[in-house]
Amino acid sequence: MLGIDDGRFVSKTQGTVDIVGVVYRGGYWFEGLMRSKVSIDGLDAIEKIASMIKNSPFYGEIRIVFLDGLSFGGFNIVDISELFSMLDLPVISIVREKPDLEKIKNALQNLPDFLERWKSIENAGELIKVNTRKNDNPIYIQIAGILLDDAKKIIKKMSTHSNIPEALRVAHIIASGLTCQ
Repeated sequence: MLGIDDGRFVSKTQGTVDIVGVVYRGGYWFEGLMRSKVSIDGLDAIEKIASMIKNSPFYGEIRIVFLDGLSFGGFNIVDISELFSMLDLPVISIVREKPDLEKIKNALQNLPDFLERWKSIENAGELIKVNTRKNDNPIYIQIAGILLDDAKKIIKKMSTHSNIPEALRVAHIIASGLTCQ
C-alpha cells in the first residue's frame, strides 16, 4: 500500500510543497519512500503524483493508493477517478473530519480554473463515514476503482496504530518533518 501526504508550506499563494509517498507491506512493514513537489494552489498534483508512483521502484508492488484528502499544496485538487485510470490502482482519499464542502466551494471560487477544481471534488463522489477501530473517531473516505466493502476491509486491516492506514500516518509524519527547519 502507498500513503501520500503533503508537507506544510510557508507561502500561501506561490511556490511548491513537498509530497511524500510511503510504501508499506501490510500495516506493519515499512518498504520505502518517494518524494515529489506540487505547486501551491496549482493544477499539477495529479500528474506529479502519477509520475512519482510510476517512476518509483515500487510501482509494480503497490496494490492501493491512500491520499490524505483530495487537495495538496492548498487547493491543488486530485481527481481520484482520473488518478485510478492513470495508474490502474485503486485510490482512496481519507480525511479525519468531514469537510465543509460549501466553504471549500466558496474558497475555490477565488482561484483560476474554479470549475475544473470543483469538478474534481464532485468526481470523487460521496463522503463515506468509516469506523476503523472500536474507540477511535470515524474517518471519511472517497473511493475510485474499488468496491466500498473491500475499501472498508482494507482500511480497517491497515490501520494498525491509529484510525488511518499506517502508510498514510507515516507519510504525514515525514512530510511534516521535511518542512520543520
